Formats: sequence, C-alpha cells, structure tokens
Amino acid sequence: MSNIVDKMPTAAKKMRLGRFWRTSGLLWVLVALCIAAALISPAFLNPFNIVNVLRQVALFGIVSIGLTFVILTAGIDLSVGSIVAVVAVSSALLLQIGIPVPLVILAGLAVGMAMGAVNGLGVTLGRLPPFIMTLGMMVMGRGLAMTISDGHPIRFPDASDDFAWLGQGHLLGLPVPVWLFVTVAALAYFVLRFTPFGRNIYAVGSNPEAARLSGINVGLTIFSVYVISGALAALTALIFISRLTVGEPVAGVGLELEAIAITVIGGTSLFGGEGGVIGTVIGAAIFAVIANILNLAGVSPFTQQIVKGAIIVAAVLFEAQRRRRNGSAS
Repeated sequence: MSNIVDKMPTAAKKMRLGRFWRTSGLLWVLVALCIAAALISPAFLNPFNIVNVLRQVALFGIVSIGLTFVILTAGIDLSVGSIVAVVAVSSALLLQIGIPVPLVILAGLAVGMAMGAVNGLGVTLGRLPPFIMTLGMMVMGRGLAMTISDGHPIRFPDASDDFAWLGQGHLLGLPVPVWLFVTVAALAYFVLRFTPFGRNIYAVGSNPEAARLSGINVGLTIFSVYVISGALAALTALIFISRLTVGEPVAGVGLELEAIAITVIGGTSLFGGEGGVIGTVIGAAIFAVIANILNLAGVSPFTQQIVKGAIIVAAVLFEAQRRRRNGSAS
C-alpha cells in the first residue's frame, strides 16, 4: 500500500507533463495551419476573415465545451444539434409574439437544460447507454423542432435589436460571441480544475465504481454534465438565431459530429477521465482554421464532410493507440 502511495505524486506529475506536451503540440499544429492558410490564400490574414474565424471558433467552441464535460465522464451527447434546433425555433417564436428579450434568453436556456436533464435521467435512472439515449433525443428533438415550426423558418421582427446584439454586436473590437466563448471557457476551466465537482467528473470518467466507493454521487455527477451540455447548446442556439434573425428547424444539423471532433482533437479521451477545456479551445481553433482553409481553397461542402469525418477517425485512432502504449508501458 505504501508503494502505491509513494508512486501517486510521480504518476500525477507524469500525467501533468503529458497534458503539457499534448497542449504544446496542439498549439504548434494551430500555428502550422495558420501559416499554411496564409500561404494558400493571402485572404486568410484579412481582418474581416480573421473575425469570421474567431466567430466560428466561438460557435463551435461553446457547444464543444459542454460536450467536453460529458465525454470526461465517458459519456457522449449526440443530441446537441437537435437541442440547438429546438431552442432556435422556440426562442424565435417567443420573439415573434413579442416576449421581452431577457425572458426569451432565460426560456431558451431553460429549454436546453430541460432536454439535457432528460438525457441525464435516461442515462442515470433509466440506465440507458449514453449513445442510445442521446441518439433518441437527437431524433425526438429534431422532430420537435419541425413540429413547433411546422417545418418552416420562424422570423422575428426587427424590433428585437437588443437581441441581435448577442450575435452581431461588438465589444472592444471583438464580436460579442467571442467574449461569451472566453467567459464560458474560463468558467469551465475553473470548475474542472479547482472545484470538487470538477474532480468528481474526472474520477467518474476514470473509474465510476472506485468513485462510487469513495463517496462520490456518480448519478448526480453524470446527470449534471448533461444539463451543462444542454445549457451550452442552448446558448449556441441563441447566438446563432441572433446573428441570422431567423429560427431554422434544420439548425445544428451535424453539429454534434463537429463538436465531438473538436473535443477529441483537443485531447479529451472518448474513454473518459482525461482531457480539459484548454485542449477543447485549441481544438475549436484548429477545426475553424481547417474549415476556413477549405473554404478559401474552394473545396466543395461535400468534400469538406469527408475531411471532417477523416479527422474524427484519425483523432480516435491516435487516442486509442496512445492508451495502448501507456497501458503496455505501465
């Protein structure tokens, strides 16, 4: 027993060192991609294009941070795209009938949290595999969005200028969504790094049975991360419709796959218990730059889907091989 205790600080140092090198590697990949983008098209360095990239980083990043919480518990959330759609059409409908903007924002967040809570209850109380539960919610949510909107976009009046600021406004020279992303990332980093709840998430993802025996409420922890994921998907939806001034029932199609790709690229293990917000932030930046490079190079949207799928497969293969190497080394 004493030998195990003696080895714990060394193991923790190795884990921190491993995270440092992975994060450093991601930063170098991002720098290399930016240089490549500038060489492929000088338009990449255009300030207008840079702002667009940052806005994409924010939109991808906010929902990916929510997914990071879920994946750290060895779960998955395939419903975030459908949550975006439901919140988009329901919030647009509320704006259309003249509900005050603050109430619309609160209602939108509440809808996202409620859908996340249903996912959490299905996984914890219903004991459904996260893949099955969130896949079902993905289908139900998309159907609900179509039902609310009758399959048509919902436009809201131009009188909602205050709401438009959420997605179109600027603060200190940067788009408001970027500031929201920075705030969400900072709060998520603090929660995961410095709070008991954050430590519980890592413990549950690493070994749920050991976490349960140590007194952690595993069910409540898992339930909470799905609520967080739903809330951040809802925030993404509010930013999205604020920018477009229309609630689309097809909003968020494929967003769950992009968020998974970003989270995995950022170093969060699909097997749980390893990863973090900083990696997800860099992963969102890498993903947005890759998408921007493909657009600037004139690659068709269909081919871009092939590239995104290949990125997901490559990231998961890399993670699986890394875990096998670590397992054999130990």
